[in-house]
Amino acid sequence: MPLEALQLRPESRRRWHGPGLTRRGERVLNALSAVVVALLAVGWGYSVATLRQAEARNLPMPDAALTPTGRAVTTALTNADAPTAAYVEGAAVEAMTSLRGRSGKLRARIQPTGEPLPSDANVVVASDGEVATDATPVPSRPGLWRVGVAVGKVLRPVADFNVIALHPFAEKRQGRIGQYLLGSWPGERGAVRGPARAPASKYANPAGFIEVTRDNQTTRVSEHFKLQDFLTHNQPNVWPKYLVLRPELVDKLELVLNDLQRRGVKTAGVRVMSGFRTPSYNAGGGNTGGRANLSRHMYGDASDIFIDNDGNGNMDDLNGDGRVDIGDSRFILESVERVERAHPELVGGAGVYVACCGHGPFIHIDTRGYRARWVGTGSG
Repeated sequence: MPLEALQLRPESRRRWHGPGLTRRGERVLNALSAVVVALLAVGWGYSVATLRQAEARNLPMPDAALTPTGRAVTTALTNADAPTAAYVEGAAVEAMTSLRGRSGKLRARIQPTGEPLPSDANVVVASDGEVATDATPVPSRPGLWRVGVAVGKVLRPVADFNVIALHPFAEKRQGRIGQYLLGSWPGERGAVRGPARAPASKYANPAGFIEVTRDNQTTRVSEHFKLQDFLTHNQPNVWPKYLVLRPELVDKLELVLNDLQRRGVKTAGVRVMSGFRTPSYNAGGGNTGGRANLSRHMYGDASDIFIDNDGNGNMDDLNGDGRVDIGDSRFILESVERVERAHPELVGGAGVYVACCGHGPFIHIDTRGYRARWVGTGSG
C-alpha cells in the first residue's frame, strides 16, 4: 500500500467545516443568554407586581393574569406559605384515603343531604361549576356533588370521586317518589323483629334514596361497580329511578374481588345479577322463589353476583374443574370467608346458588351484621 494512502487529509479552512464556536463566539453567546434570562425575569416580576397591585386596589386585572394557571403560579411564587404541588398532591391523597374504604376502591360517599363531610379530611363539594369557585363542606341538596380537597388556600379537584346526597325517606308518598314505585318497608307498619342476632338498626327504614337518572346511571361507586348495576329490574321506562345502597356492601364486594384477584381470577367480568329490590318488586316482581320477607336486598346491603369474563351471561369455571356449577359459587365463598375474618365489622350472609330457573350459579353476599350461610336454588 502506498504511504500517501495513510496520510490524513489536511484540515479544511472553510467556515462550514469548523469544529464549533470560537472562544470569542462562546463569550458572545453567553452574554446574549444572560440578557434574555434577565429580560424574562424582569417581565415576570412586572406581571406579578401588576397583579398584586391590582388585587390590593380592587382594580381590573390584565386578561393574562386571570387564567387559573397564571394565578396559581403567581400565588405560589409570591406567597411564602403557599404549599408546593407535591405537598398538595400528597395531602389530597391522604384526605381521600379514608373515604375510599377498606378496599381503597370506593369512588363515592353516600350520605344524607345536609350532613357535613369529614372535617379532618378538608374535603369540599360543589354541585355546579368548578369546585374551586363554588365550594362548601356540606351538600345542601340531593344529587351528585363534585369533590375537592382544601389545602390552605389551594383547592385540588378530585376527578374520580363523588359525594352522593340522598333524597330523604320522607319524600316517599303512597309508596312512590314521583312516578317511581317503591312500595312500603316493614318498619313503616310497626316495629320489625328480625333474627335475634341481628342489630336492630339493620331493619330500620332506609335513611334515604339515591336519585338515578339517564345521565348519572353510569357514575362509578367503586372501581368495579356503577349505580346502574344495583337498580331494581323493573319499571324500565320510568326515570328518575331511586336506589338504596349501603357503601359497606360495595366495600365488601371490592374486598372479595381483591381476594379473588390474588387467587388468579380476573374480576373485570363481575356481574350483579340482583342488587337493590324495592319492597314492591321483592314481594311480587320476577322470580320470587326463595325470597325472604325481610330480604337484605330491600335495605341496600345485599347483592347476588357472578364472574363472567367470557361474556356468555353465565358464571365462569373459577375453580378450574372443567365444569360451571355450584362449586364455582363456593370458590367465591372462600374469598368471602377470608374477607370476614379480616374485617369482622363486615360480617353478613353468604348463600351459594345452583343453576336454576333461567340463571347460572351465583353467590349472595350481604352485610347483615351477623354470620349466615346457606345453599339455595331460587333468588338470593
